[in-house]
Amino acid sequence: MDVKSIWDDIRLHLRRFLVSNLQNHNEINNSQQKILLKNQCIQQLLFLYPESEVISKYQNIQNKLLTTLLQNCFPSYSRESNLDIMVRGYQSTMLKLYSMIKEDFNTLCEILAPSSTVKFIKETYLDTVTEEMAKFLENFCELQFKESAVRVVKTSKSSSRHRGAVHALVTPECPEKGRNFFLSLDELKFLSQLIKSFLKLEKNVQELLEEIFLLLKVSRNTSGIVDTSNRAAVIEKPRANATSIPSEQLLPVQEATLLDFGWRNAFKEISLPMARCVTTAIEDFSMNILQQEQKERSSAVTYAMNLVNVQQVWQESHVVSEEDQPKKIAKFCSDIMEKLDTMLPLALACRDDSFQEIRANFVEACCKVATAVLERLQERGKEIPSKAPLKNLHTLLSTAVYVFQHFMQYDNLMKENTKKPIFLVPVQRYQEFINTLQFQVTDYCVRVCATSILQDAESHHWNDYKAFYEGERCSFSLQMWHYFFWALHHDLWTILPSKLAQEILAEVLEKTLGLLACRYARAHPSYKRTPQIRLDVTTILICTENMLWSVCTSVKKLLNPHEYTDDKIFKIHTHCNNLFTTLVILTSPLTELYQTFQHGMDDPAPDSKPFFKQPLHWLSCISHFYPSLLRTPSAGQLTTEGQLKLLLSQPGCNWNLLLETLLHHDGILLRILLKGSKCTFQEQGSDTENNLNQISSLTEAIFKVLYYCNFSPQTFGNIFVSYMEEEQLWNFLYNIPVSTCMESEQDVIQCLRSALTDAMKDIVQQVISVMNSGRNCETNPNKHSVPEHLRDSIPKEWNYIPKETKKKESSKGFTRLAAQAVSIVISKLPTVIACLPPPIKYFFFLSERKMSKNFVDLKKASLLVWNLIVIICRIFEDGNTVELLTGASLDRWSKEKLSLISVCLESIMGEQTSSPNQMTQKVIQSIEQQKPNWIECQLLKARKLSTECAFMTIEKSTALEEGDIALELTEQKINMMVLDICHKPGGSEYLRQIYHIMRLNEAYLKEQLFSMNGSEEKPLPIRPLKTTLRSVEDQPSAFNPFHVYKVFSENMLDQSAIAKWNWNWPNLLPNYLGLDKMTFSVLLKNRWEMRQDERLEEEEKTMLEHLKRICNIQKSSASDNTEEE
Repeated sequence: MDVKSIWDDIRLHLRRFLVSNLQNHNEINNSQQKILLKNQCIQQLLFLYPESEVISKYQNIQNKLLTTLLQNCFPSYSRESNLDIMVRGYQSTMLKLYSMIKEDFNTLCEILAPSSTVKFIKETYLDTVTEEMAKFLENFCELQFKESAVRVVKTSKSSSRHRGAVHALVTPECPEKGRNFFLSLDELKFLSQLIKSFLKLEKNVQELLEEIFLLLKVSRNTSGIVDTSNRAAVIEKPRANATSIPSEQLLPVQEATLLDFGWRNAFKEISLPMARCVTTAIEDFSMNILQQEQKERSSAVTYAMNLVNVQQVWQESHVVSEEDQPKKIAKFCSDIMEKLDTMLPLALACRDDSFQEIRANFVEACCKVATAVLERLQERGKEIPSKAPLKNLHTLLSTAVYVFQHFMQYDNLMKENTKKPIFLVPVQRYQEFINTLQFQVTDYCVRVCATSILQDAESHHWNDYKAFYEGERCSFSLQMWHYFFWALHHDLWTILPSKLAQEILAEVLEKTLGLLACRYARAHPSYKRTPQIRLDVTTILICTENMLWSVCTSVKKLLNPHEYTDDKIFKIHTHCNNLFTTLVILTSPLTELYQTFQHGMDDPAPDSKPFFKQPLHWLSCISHFYPSLLRTPSAGQLTTEGQLKLLLSQPGCNWNLLLETLLHHDGILLRILLKGSKCTFQEQGSDTENNLNQISSLTEAIFKVLYYCNFSPQTFGNIFVSYMEEEQLWNFLYNIPVSTCMESEQDVIQCLRSALTDAMKDIVQQVISVMNSGRNCETNPNKHSVPEHLRDSIPKEWNYIPKETKKKESSKGFTRLAAQAVSIVISKLPTVIACLPPPIKYFFFLSERKMSKNFVDLKKASLLVWNLIVIICRIFEDGNTVELLTGASLDRWSKEKLSLISVCLESIMGEQTSSPNQMTQKVIQSIEQQKPNWIECQLLKARKLSTECAFMTIEKSTALEEGDIALELTEQKINMMVLDICHKPGGSEYLRQIYHIMRLNEAYLKEQLFSMNGSEEKPLPIRPLKTTLRSVEDQPSAFNPFHVYKVFSENMLDQSAIAKWNWNWPNLLPNYLGLDKMTFSVLLKNRWEMRQDERLEEEEKTMLEHLKRICNIQKSSASDNTEEE
């Protein structure tokens, strides 16, 4: 027979076998294993046949699979079809399609040239799904056209109204290709969701192929995945770019530029009806919603607006930060914008001529809707305050911000194609409206305070010769001012974006304080009313201190307001200092005032800044009577209680402040939470699985957050070493189990195991690759041996070695294989340790100090190195764990060999329970012969790397104790750690979970901190943590003035006690040397002794005259004083 024909027959049989395997591999669920097996089959086919034939055959296999999927998931359209169900089916199909594309890309990218891979994906998947969609839409258009024709006939016979939100008349004479039919709102939504699925698929494929285009330096534009217009430029430039682009890549570049995902062509026939109907549909549904809102307003008993919570939109884009997102908006606006969002994909698909008209009509309709909504908001704004409550003004402002941000997002999404702003006019109009509303809110609140709340004739009757409530009660107006502020605080915090809410509250506080400072500076009280001035000013200062926690966004703004001279906070402190100056000069005893200022008003230290001009001076003066968590700069940083109060006073979760609070004082709050979670677990031992998972996830959240804090390794180390000590978990740490443990005390051990296992994943993958390559080299026992008579006929020149001889040498082969695998593990250990975050290394360093006395084996390697090797040994012993980590499918031979490698590693670490077998000794000897003392050197290197970070951390801690402020956790470091945490998987959710539990357990945390400060003789018992809102009563309710009164009278301000404060005037008054002479003279004029009808002793008259001469006050000035209200 002809040798070629025999070879063709052999190739045919091999091809059938390999093709059958390829088809069977599609049934494997494990994606990684499927890619590996397909890769092997295609490589073997390429050995037998040319690339074009192999790709063609594989393409046929995948086409059949894809056709089956599309036929099952792309049902034909009929009038009775449920559009919502169909959309969900298409969306799931697109996800499956993308997973198939991704698998084939990963399968072929290492075998074929990039251009061949791209071409295969385009022809196999993208073109096929485009054809199927074209068929579906053709049927859809046919049915729509028939339906329209029937409606036209019915319309000519009767005057019945058209069905649907959009109306269109179609003449039967309309040509076939210019079909004209109408689409209802639901049908437009359906088509929009289909386009959204294609846009997402296109984006995913673009990202998947990005590495190829980056490698080949192919430019792309927005018309498709690759810029075909630049093809000529790419072909003409190879000589000029010869140094940067290798010659073997030039051909793939030219071919790759031919790729284009033409799914938009499938929508060409329906694009004209969509363009015509989208305008009418948007205008109709927005008009209906606005009419419904007007109808509800007319029939409602109250003018309060209907609010809804804002749902998170565009989570992937992060265009708007969390602090700028509104919390509640008007319901009618939410309904309109939600429907616009569903229609947005119609405009985003516009990347060629077929969708230009759709986008133009969508933009035009959106501008009309924006104008209509703005007019409605302006109309509602005119109802305030004559008809509607102030809360409506906050709602209007929040709603306007929401619409503004929406159109900004639309602009950003469409700018990818147009490169210029589209919604410029609506955005500008809304920005102006927002500024107007913000001014209106602030101005209205200040005017209400000035003209209504602070107008108190009875309280401010300064000429009265009777004491106001025996001098033991502050003015009514101040208490109402306090209630008004906390009501405003409640509304702003629950409706507006966090940042805007704080800006408004700070501005209103600053302006009303300025008003109060001015009024009390002009007050001219009688002798009996002078104590009331002192009590009123003290009340204002205490209330302001309580509000400062809410308006300050950082510790720095709270403690160092002088660094923000243009900020509202600094002005608030200035007004408070002015009020306290009024208190001191106006109400201090005349003898004390005379003794301080008898020699003039010159400051004895003119070079230094006067004490009364320091921002927190007023706070330090009342701190003796009213201990505050707000500390002056001289007192150092905030206490943990202060950090907690500042964090929980914010309108939302401030990530930077949260992390700063968690790390404060060596993570004392996290220690309390860990203990509380342990107690909760024991308390709810038989509770639902959901509660147990929440407690376990809290421990995981704390572990993960601290694990990512590279600038604060000592916090992680100290917290979890203490936890291990308290729970007696050292035995677990010495031998971390690989299998999942369910005991509560092992939550931390599970987190440690997970962290170390992830670090070793790449090493396991490399060892498996080495094992697979070695497995292929060994003789398969299922194969038949060569017959003896055939073996004798083999020429000696061929040097053929019989299988039996190979079996004898197989043990040597495995020795080399095992030595290679062990060498990979040992050689990669230093790299793995170097890549581990500093917190985990510092934790093991501290743990090793605790355990080294009990475990002698740790002297050979550090505890971290020990655990890494123990974990990889346990992984190799358990084949299931290897398969879960790598996705590889292991046979019995591989599992046995991995177990032997595990024994070798145990022998190296000296952990082996029994005496090492002969194979283990051979493997270690083989490594030692090639590289003497290499294993010991690698272990020492790994140990050194694991301890270097710890020593650096100890040095930093020592430097901090000695006062090196440069090494503290600055705002920049905190911000970097927050960004790092949020970019890690689940990082932001971990922070949010901790914040949620801290807010639920605020009272408990404060009690624990209070007891830890030594205020209690015995520490308070640990209580279970609240993890969820258990009932409606636990949820934040509407503003409750009675609760505010209770807090005001019991916890914040004891008015009768304040009236009895014993002021230390000899210490207070000298601080005001250097006070402006004009200020001093005005306040001196307003003292009760300056009143004409007051009777003074001669000594008092002498002191008063002396002070008047110092200030150059004329004698006639006393008669010029006007009566105060």
